[in-house]
Amino acid sequence: MSIESTSPNQAAKPRVAIVFGGRSSEHGVSVVTAASVLRAIDRSRYEVLPVGITQEGRWALVADEPARMAISDGRMPDVDQIAESPEGQLALPASPVSREVVWTEPGAAPKLLGEVDVVLPLLHGPWGEDGTLQGLLELSGVPYVGSGVLASSVGMDKEYTKRVLESFGLGVGPYTVVRPRDWESEAGRAAARERIAALGLPVFVKPCRAGSSIGITKVKDAAELDAAIEEARRHDPKVIVEAMLEGRELECAVLEFEDGPRASLPAEVLVGEGYEFYDFEAKYIDSSEVRIPAGLTEQETAEIRRQAVEAFEALSCEGLARVDFFLLTDGRWVVNEINTMPGFTPISAYPKMWEATGVSYPELIDRLLQGALRRSTGLR
Repeated sequence: MSIESTSPNQAAKPRVAIVFGGRSSEHGVSVVTAASVLRAIDRSRYEVLPVGITQEGRWALVADEPARMAISDGRMPDVDQIAESPEGQLALPASPVSREVVWTEPGAAPKLLGEVDVVLPLLHGPWGEDGTLQGLLELSGVPYVGSGVLASSVGMDKEYTKRVLESFGLGVGPYTVVRPRDWESEAGRAAARERIAALGLPVFVKPCRAGSSIGITKVKDAAELDAAIEEARRHDPKVIVEAMLEGRELECAVLEFEDGPRASLPAEVLVGEGYEFYDFEAKYIDSSEVRIPAGLTEQETAEIRRQAVEAFEALSCEGLARVDFFLLTDGRWVVNEINTMPGFTPISAYPKMWEATGVSYPELIDRLLQGALRRSTGLR
């Protein structure tokens, strides 16, 4: 892509800024997601502007070349490697008065790159999926795909997801939270260890505001606990510790239609041999399987779809979400978490679940964009 001024909507097509990358530990996953979307989006219906955010937070123009945005030799892609300029920066509108995108480089006059009609924010994790980017887009007055500030923020924080779901009568598993100040004194550490001991072993120690199974440790011995908390704290100073649940791991995709949200056929996660849980390598690098549709009874399928929509509405989600469940051995349902911007990689469960339900990948993207274009920004 040459960095020149362009006229928006040359063929009366909405102009979509596909924003990806970002400052979180899920940077590479976001780039892979964007590559899949760039391949699938209907170019006869939409004009595309790929925008990458580097791990340092610079907004960069990126060539529309999804082949360069793939996992290679087990390594995740990076926006810095595919940015068109090492120093240039792109800026969204500063107010709702104009939707002009501006490009600046050191020593050169700013260039107007035309207006953007809608943003498809494909960022995962903090500084993108957590309400921060959504707030920026609200201030800019630019429509965007997905949940607003509140649902994005609550959905990113595993503690408050559980608190909201519990208040709506949905089941969640036993957990405790290790806050930053808890780990700053020996007394606080001792109290945290005592709360964790009450959960029993094994437990899962997780960054409270992260995804893609990054920074998660399964702890089977109390001697491993401190190291697991330190590993989680490398990604988030706030840590959540969850009791291990015995049961099946299931997922359900929710998509907002004109008449309200609907749930897809569910998927079941089957972790590959050699992995104790669905960690980052099992999810993105190796051969763990997601079975779609899950091997559930009609009654179980109806129930997971009902609860997925209920969880979506409890958090005031918009557009899309993936809701992760456990079906316990005693028949109880537990919501594990909600992902307000699920992955769209070639192996991601969200688009595969909708494909099994009758909505193709290009149609899924189209529905999300059209829904965003119908919604206003601001209070709604």
